Amino acid sequence: MTEQTFNILAFGMPGTWEWIIVLVIALLIFGRRLPEIARGLGKSITEFKKGVKEAKDDVDDIAEDAKKSIDDAVSDDSDSPDSDD
Repeated sequence: MTEQTFNILAFGMPGTWEWIIVLVIALLIFGRRLPEIARGLGKSITEFKKGVKEAKDDVDDIAEDAKKSIDDAVSDDSDSPDSDD
């Protein structure tokens, strides 16, 4: 790895002191509203996860119904007598 590439990669995740500084600045700016903001963010994440789960369940139900319809159609075709006999 070249030195230039290493320097670019060195600006990754912030370290411990950087996080502490960010938290102190957030406390100074938001103060008493910070718990309300965190609570709202938590509710938003919960609602998003619930919506994703519901969408996945709907897709699974549709796929299951489609598979059942195809299986029923195939079994009906195999039960019916051929008209060419």
